Amino acid sequence: MSGDDDRGERPRRSWSEIDKLRDKARTRGDERRPRGAAAEARSRAATQQYLEKLGRELFAKPGKGGAAADRLAGAVRAALGTPELHGACRAYLAELGPPADPALLSAFLDTGDRELVLAALRAIGEGRRSGGVALSAGLRAQLRTLAEGLDDELAEAAEAALGPG
Repeated sequence: MSGDDDRGERPRRSWSEIDKLRDKARTRGDERRPRGAAAEARSRAATQQYLEKLGRELFAKPGKGGAAADRLAGAVRAALGTPELHGACRAYLAELGPPADPALLSAFLDTGDRELVLAALRAIGEGRRSGGVALSAGLRAQLRTLAEGLDDELAEAAEAALGPG
């Protein structure tokens, strides 16, 4: 029995001692604080700038025009499949110019009005070049149909909007 006491083993730690050691290691290793006042000020400024940018991106209204744009876009969406679509698209174009939203651009293509279709095709082409408009399968199908049409100007604009790929 005395062999157990003579081995030189250290005494066993209690669970509370183990937890305290873990907590001490976590607080010491996980915190990375800037060194010095200047570094802390730069860190605080960078954090504030990041949060402001994030807030602008998260809470920004898509598109342009604010409440008028929301109202006109809602009118275009409500007029889909009705004879009023032409008038709603004309009102949108007159007040805000061509839309940037692919769903609204698709609605413009559905009107059959040459001026509205050309405006939408140009907006799609510009949006694709700037990376702001991605073609859905439906929009791509509409563009292919227009590219095969008899109106040369519409066909060329549709091919340009389709672009490579």
